[in-house]
Amino acid sequence: MSTRTNHYETNSVFFITFTCLNWLPLFENTNLYDFIYSWFNRLIKAGNKICGYVIMPNHLHFLIYIPANSPLLNTVIKEGKRFMAYEIIKRLEKEKRNNLLSALQKGVSEIERLKGKHHKVFETSSDIKRCYSNDIILQKLYYMHHNPVSKKWQLADDFVNYIHSSAGYYELNSRPLILLTHYQDVV
Repeated sequence: MSTRTNHYETNSVFFITFTCLNWLPLFENTNLYDFIYSWFNRLIKAGNKICGYVIMPNHLHFLIYIPANSPLLNTVIKEGKRFMAYEIIKRLEKEKRNNLLSALQKGVSEIERLKGKHHKVFETSSDIKRCYSNDIILQKLYYMHHNPVSKKWQLADDFVNYIHSSAGYYELNSRPLILLTHYQDVV
């Protein structure tokens, strides 16, 4: 995982993964999918391009093209995670999910608590990998798209049918839930 590594490269495609604290299924428990799509749409309106994604119950994978005029990739991710965290806490409080709120409070270190942090929603690090070639992009797309039906996950009968994924766009030419950019259009 990339911890405290700044990524200054632009005009590049990156594979990003971030995970909910302790792999808790917070995206599923708060039905955060709509919020993640609206974040993707904000990134797109700012000039970034989403080339693929899968939203799992407890983690997110996506491919993003960062143009020259984009803020630093680390800033883009940090802000997204921060606002998702606020929304997750808001939804958990609204639903009175005190068991999950308590678990997120326990995840806060003493140093973070002294700085005023009340909940820890995500694992500290995000996995950020620059994709240097079409082969790497295709490898990441394959991995992402098959994630919902691999190992313990059985989120759909076929990977192309998992709704929170760009697999249908690439495999069936179906209309995605967000404005995707085909990876070949940015490489």
